[in-house]
Amino acid sequence: MNTIAILPVKSFGAAKQRLGSMLGAGSRQALAQAMFSDVLASLRRVPGLRAVAVVTSDRVAESAALGDRVLVLRDTEQAGQSAAARIGIRHALATGFERALLVPGDTPLLDPAEVAGLLDRAEQRELGVVVVADRHGSGTNALLLRPPDVIEPSFGPGSRERHVAVAAAAGVRHDVDPVPTLALDVDTPEDLAQLAVALEGRRGQAPSTRGALRQLDRSRASRAASLRVPV
Repeated sequence: MNTIAILPVKSFGAAKQRLGSMLGAGSRQALAQAMFSDVLASLRRVPGLRAVAVVTSDRVAESAALGDRVLVLRDTEQAGQSAAARIGIRHALATGFERALLVPGDTPLLDPAEVAGLLDRAEQRELGVVVVADRHGSGTNALLLRPPDVIEPSFGPGSRERHVAVAAAAGVRHDVDPVPTLALDVDTPEDLAQLAVALEGRRGQAPSTRGALRQLDRSRASRAASLRVPV
């Protein structure tokens, strides 16, 4: 089935404000860029995806998105994840895609095989909407839509139940499908700690994010050493 992934990306400079209590602006920017790079690289390895559309107004993200099967759509509205997703959906409809997979840029554990399985299960069951919940069970970390405009995306707090309710009200076949490597998105210090633990058991996965976390650890160690008072 002709499927496109839509990857909305806000400006790296404004990303991850909720990590401000533990990370400076430069570190937050580097982490957001690293996670985006890993998500994009994984999506490019999903055999069931014909293309990946990166929706952004960030020039760095545009440059990083260059490559086979990847296109950039300008986020002229800059009105949040749902609005950016709608830009991708309009492109999907205009270019004849049958399905759209909406994925955030802060799920660096994403495994291509798990996403391929999600696509296959949805096709076999002829589902119009598939919701992938976050690790808390309340948010939405991926949304598969067939056709791309079958329902309106509405991300944010409580979006899992909201997407399910809208699909049910529209009479669309739908389900909530757990995809373990899409469950963890990084917004809070707790999420970041969970990510670091998860990466310890996944050698070779999310290399850019792993490198960014190592750099953060080195920076913290350096600051701690500079503040240490000799006895």
